[in-house]
Amino acid sequence: MNTATASGGTAIKALRSDALERMGALAVPTTHDEAWRFTSIAALTRASLHAVTKPTPLAFGDIASWAIPEAGQRIVFVDGVHAPQLSTNSPKDSVTVYTLTQALATHAKAVMQHLGQHAQDPQQRFTAQNTANLFDAAVVIAPRNTAASAPLHLLFVATQPNVNSYARTLVIAEEGSALTFIEDYVALTDGAYLTNSVTELSIGANAQVHHIRLQRESQRAFHIARCALTQAQDSHYHSISIALGAEISRLDTTAQLRGTGVHCALDGLAHIAGQQVADTHTCITHAEAHGVSRQLQKCVVADTAHAVFNGRVQVHPGAQKTDSAQSSRTLLMGPKAQVNTLPQLEINADDVRCTHGATVGQLDSEEVFYLQSRGLSVDAARSLLTYAFAAEVIARIPIASVRQQLQDAVLQHGSAGL
Repeated sequence: MNTATASGGTAIKALRSDALERMGALAVPTTHDEAWRFTSIAALTRASLHAVTKPTPLAFGDIASWAIPEAGQRIVFVDGVHAPQLSTNSPKDSVTVYTLTQALATHAKAVMQHLGQHAQDPQQRFTAQNTANLFDAAVVIAPRNTAASAPLHLLFVATQPNVNSYARTLVIAEEGSALTFIEDYVALTDGAYLTNSVTELSIGANAQVHHIRLQRESQRAFHIARCALTQAQDSHYHSISIALGAEISRLDTTAQLRGTGVHCALDGLAHIAGQQVADTHTCITHAEAHGVSRQLQKCVVADTAHAVFNGRVQVHPGAQKTDSAQSSRTLLMGPKAQVNTLPQLEINADDVRCTHGATVGQLDSEEVFYLQSRGLSVDAARSLLTYAFAAEVIARIPIASVRQQLQDAVLQHGSAGL
C-alpha cells in the first residue's frame, strides 16, 4: 500500500466516523418533517433488514439483459460489493472508472478533495448512513481537456432480499472534459431490500457531463438516493432520471451553480402503478450571473400509486441574468392515483427570468377512441398514448439501446398499470 492510499484510507475512516456520529443524532424522517410530508417510509422502518454478509456470485449471463453495447467501460457492484469478473475497462480511454481503492492509489488528492464534500447536508440522515457504510465506490475521473470515447456504465445489482445495500459514486470532471455515464439500478430478486445511494459530481469549468440515471429496482424494494453536484464556470450538466421500480423511491438532487454561464438541465420521468410511491426533490442554486437551468418532470401514475415532485430554484443576490424554467406534468391513469407537486422559486436578484408551471391531466378519451377506430384494443390504445406522454423524456437519452430498453419497459409497465 502506497502512502497516498494509506492516507486516503485514514481520511475515509474519519469520514465514516463523523457520519456515524451525525446519523446517531438524526431521527428517521416521518411525514411530520416538511421535506417528507407527502411520503411515508413507515414500511421501510418496519422492515427487518441486515447487512450483506456474503455477495452473490454472478456470471455475465445473469446481467446480460442490462448490458449496454455502446458502453466502453462497465463497473458492476452486486449488493454493494464490487464484482470484478463482471466489470470491464478500457486502458486506452483517458476517462476511467475506478473502484475506491484503485482511485486512492492513483488520484488520492482529487478523491479526498471531493468525496463527501458535495453531499454535506447535516439534516440528511440517509446520506449520513451511506457515508457511515462507505467501504467502496465507483469513481469516475475525467482529466483536464479529455473526452470519454464511449459512455460509461455503472451497474448496481440487487440479488438478496432483506438487506441494506449502499451504493456510492463520485464523478470528477476536470476543466474542459466531457463524458456520458449511466447510473443503473436493477434487481435479480423480487424481495424487499434497501438501496441507499449517494452520487457526488464535481464539474469543472467548460466541462460537459451527461448523466442518465435508471431506477429499475424490485417492486418491493426501497430506494433512497441523493445526487449532489457542483458546477464551475461555463460548464454543462444534463441529467435524465427514470424511476420505474421500488415500492418507495426518493431522489434528492441538489445542484450548486457556482460559476458564470453555467447550464444545468434536470429531466425526470416516474412511471408507477400499484401502490408505488415515487418522490422527487430538486434544488438548483444559482450563485453567479448568466446561469441557465431547465427542469422537466413527468409522472405517469396508475392504480393507487402516488407521485411527489418538489422543485426549488434559488437565485442568490448578484446572480443577475439568470434564466430558469421548470415544468411538471402528470398523467393520472385512474381516480385513485395521486400526485403532489410543489414548485418553489426563491429569487433575490432583480434582473432574472424565472418561470414554472404544473399540469395534471388524464388520457384524452377522443384520442383513445381514434386509436380504437384504427384497430387497437382499448388497453393497447391507452398504453400507446401513455408511452407517447413519457417519450418526451426518454427521447432525450443519447444512447439508442437504453432508449429501446426503456421503451419496452414503459410499454410493459404501462400495460400492467392500466
